[in-house]
Amino acid sequence: MLAFWIALQFLSSLPVRLPGMPTAEQMGRSLLFYPAVGFVFGVLLWGLNTALDGSPLLLHTALLLSAWVLLSGALHLDGLADSADAWLGGFGDRERTLQIMKDPRSGPIAVVTLVLVLLLKFCALLVLVERGQGLLLMVAPLLGRTAMLGLFLTTPYVRAGGLGQALAEHLPRRSGWWVLLASGVLCLGLTGPQGLYVLAAAGVVFFCLRRLMMRRLGGTTGDTAGALLELLELAVLLSLAL
Repeated sequence: MLAFWIALQFLSSLPVRLPGMPTAEQMGRSLLFYPAVGFVFGVLLWGLNTALDGSPLLLHTALLLSAWVLLSGALHLDGLADSADAWLGGFGDRERTLQIMKDPRSGPIAVVTLVLVLLLKFCALLVLVERGQGLLLMVAPLLGRTAMLGLFLTTPYVRAGGLGQALAEHLPRRSGWWVLLASGVLCLGLTGPQGLYVLAAAGVVFFCLRRLMMRRLGGTTGDTAGALLELLELAVLLSLAL
């Protein structure tokens, strides 16, 4: 269970305390529990959605989205912002792109990207809440964090040293593929036949974004992994709402 608590501490703002500094092997194994953290997020959002039943629709949706952002501490939105700035400002150059990602400042493209992504998430959530499909709130956080596991299983990590390299090097790969399969089955269980469409949309977004990373960087970074999660969550929400 330690690996789960490591994953929950890293991916969320929930008050999780670990008994000590995790080893590299424990960090790598924690990747197997990223989908479980997504499922926990989904259960919490579903519970909040139930508690807000009967409240004004727009306020209801705004509170759901705010809780979603707060649960992750905006960690992945930060990665999306850094990636957006770097992709535009890097002008196709690998080293310049990596350098811009390290800059803590956000430019106009980062702000516009965040506004558009959050706006689209809000609208998709609004549709699900209006339809009374609160159970489907579990799907996007689950698949978003499953995608991060899939990314580390299939894509080199390009920054030497640091947390991401430890995750990539010590990830139990055979177990990782089984976790991916189990997450897909769980998604189908939550969504029924619609889940095939949702999984297809998630797969298309995953492979397109991974291809962009490989062409520009030759692999992934923590920021691009966060961007993948946010954009894949958005694609899943849109596929559920349309």
